[in-house]
Amino acid sequence: MPITLNKEQMADAIPAVQRYVEEELDLEIGELKARFLIEFFAKEIGPHAYNQGVDDAEAYFRAKLEDLRGTCFEPKD
Repeated sequence: MPITLNKEQMADAIPAVQRYVEEELDLEIGELKARFLIEFFAKEIGPHAYNQGVDDAEAYFRAKLEDLRGTCFEPKD
C-alpha cells in the first residue's frame, strides 16, 4: 500500500523539507525538488515507518488484552 500525502499535508511538508535541506545541507531547493524528495521518502521509508506503527499498536493492544481479566474482573459478593 503506497503512502501518500493529501494536498494540505504536502503543502506543509514542502517548506519543512526546503528548510531542512537549507539548514543541514546548505542547499536551496525549489518546491518541485522538495516534492520529489517527499515522494521518494514516502515510497522508500514510509512503509517501514507504517509497519513499525502497526507493530507498536499490536504490542500495546496485546499487553492490554493479556491483563483484560485483571482490568475488568468484578468479584462476586
